[in-house]
Amino acid sequence: MKDRIHKFRQGDTYILLDINSGAVHVIDRMIYDMMDIFTGGNDEEVVASLRREYSEKELSEALGELHSLMDAGQLFAPDIDVPPTFKQTGLVKSLCLMVAQDCNLRCRYCFGDGGSYGGERAVMSPEVGRAAVDYLIAHCGPRKHCEIDFFGGEPLMNMETVKAVTEYVRQREKETGKAFKLTLTTNGVLLKDSIIQWLNDNNISVVLSVDGRKEVHDRMRPDVAGNGSYDRVIKNFRKLVDSRDGKNYYMRGTYTKENMDFTEDVLAMNDAGFDILSVEPVVLKDNPLGFTEEDLPRIFEEYDRLTKTYLKRHREGKDFFFFHFNMDLSNGPCVAKRLAGCGAGHEYYAVAENGDLYPCHQFVGRGRYKLGNVYDGVQDKDLPRYFRESHVLNKEKCRDCWARFFCSGGCHANADLFHDDIRKPYEVGCEIQKKRLECAILVQSLLALESMEAD
Repeated sequence: MKDRIHKFRQGDTYILLDINSGAVHVIDRMIYDMMDIFTGGNDEEVVASLRREYSEKELSEALGELHSLMDAGQLFAPDIDVPPTFKQTGLVKSLCLMVAQDCNLRCRYCFGDGGSYGGERAVMSPEVGRAAVDYLIAHCGPRKHCEIDFFGGEPLMNMETVKAVTEYVRQREKETGKAFKLTLTTNGVLLKDSIIQWLNDNNISVVLSVDGRKEVHDRMRPDVAGNGSYDRVIKNFRKLVDSRDGKNYYMRGTYTKENMDFTEDVLAMNDAGFDILSVEPVVLKDNPLGFTEEDLPRIFEEYDRLTKTYLKRHREGKDFFFFHFNMDLSNGPCVAKRLAGCGAGHEYYAVAENGDLYPCHQFVGRGRYKLGNVYDGVQDKDLPRYFRESHVLNKEKCRDCWARFFCSGGCHANADLFHDDIRKPYEVGCEIQKKRLECAILVQSLLALESMEAD
């Protein structure tokens, strides 16, 4: 039964997670100790082992509570079966269009080789973009809701195609009854007033790339001439967010080995007037900016610090939305989502500037992962099947991991980068993810308790 629960302590709070059901319980020290012994049918052993530390009455009452949780399916819940749909061909739900495989910044940690993805710098034509829309509609089956993300490089370097695709999407919505969500990820350098107005008029969500403090951002994200970009992009992002009343955006940063005090970067983003935020650990192999196992204690310490700071701001009425602390403990994702995550390689594809299809944007340029193109469709039928079946229960290192139904097996591209196999997760990333999940579970548990007490 021990493989069905995860318990941890953070500060003065003890947490018990039932892995299969996703139920989270804030517990006391006695139950925390009991769960080292309790298996669901050994009450006498529990009492005998702990009667010197706790009274038999307290232990008996606690055992009754634990059995009630078992009866409710919130403790030692049965294993999750793989839905039969995973043996079927996936329906495509979203595409990432690499509308500009070029960029006006030269971020030091860029996984896309400055936007070129290992090839020649180029932009997507409107014709390829429209063909991608037709491909998605043709392969999404009965799905009503579809998604397209304009990506790069820097997509604002190719507004001709962004506008042409958007116009075509709206036309095809009327013809097919589909509903598209459009997102654009930008570094903000080219975000002038006319573009802001156009993005707003066309209801396009935006992901804003900023690395926190000015000194960190300018060091990590210089332009082609080597100059810092912070002052320009913050001014532009402020205009955009204000113009849409602080909605329909999300600000994303990256932290590296040079700023493991990333709490300061989160706070800098918030203090600059932005309140929908995330920061992600850089993923680099054989690079001094990347992380190794030796860095984990420092990173864990910083997540503890960020957790305390986040809770403090919330209690002071200055809370903000931090993506990785946002968890619904009462109504989590469906089974399919818990097993397979983002759907890369079978429900989600990236379209390179020339129309070639890849499992996701991070695989673009990795030749052996080319699947086909938007005109002829997926030619390699085995690879999407392999991706679809590469869920957590088919990954040896994931099967017994307590976090498996939260991380869904981690990022396939990162696994491929470090192990040339999407079924062998990137270990440092796994450890960071698990720490971040513990912090998120703690945050949501404490906020839920405080809300109940306030009511």
